[in-house]
Amino acid sequence: MTTASAPAKSARRKARELALQGLFEWLLSGTDAGAIEAFLHERYPTIKLDRALFESLLHGCIREAAMLDELLQPLLDRPSRELSPVEHALLLLGAYEMRFLPEVPYKVIINEAVDLAKVYGGTDGFKYVNGVLDRLAPELRGDETAQRAPRAPTVRAPRAQSPAQAHAAVPVRIKEPREGASPRRDRRG
Repeated sequence: MTTASAPAKSARRKARELALQGLFEWLLSGTDAGAIEAFLHERYPTIKLDRALFESLLHGCIREAAMLDELLQPLLDRPSRELSPVEHALLLLGAYEMRFLPEVPYKVIINEAVDLAKVYGGTDGFKYVNGVLDRLAPELRGDETAQRAPRAPTVRAPRAQSPAQAHAAVPVRIKEPREGASPRRDRRG
């Protein structure tokens, strides 16, 4: 009996994963990119990764962090310094790749960031990363995203009302008894 194992990670996935770890370290400690790179190579000496991509991502994200945060900030619901370090690092990676690595399709960039967020991020962090990068893509990859199908407008169903709210919305008109009419009597007895 054979057991199915997880598919092997590509050299590019490993590069992104290691760059994520390096950015996480940088966001927490502010350590120099060269020192972080040396530490990661010492810790994972046999990892087979796309070294050029790893170095580009790690050093590029750190070098361009202020500019990348400026691009991301209008799409965030809070200041980037208040994001979890994992989500922040993933957004920096995704924004960097979209801005500086045009040979990588934006859908691949988003998928990679979401997959890493599912492994390293909080419970729903991957949804946040996906949403922000998806909104960033048209700004940085306008030609590429113009080819995607437009989203249908969202039609929201009317909100359900509680019985009290439903009655409150019904206009009530109280009739005055006619002159000379006798009041209604209860027929139950």
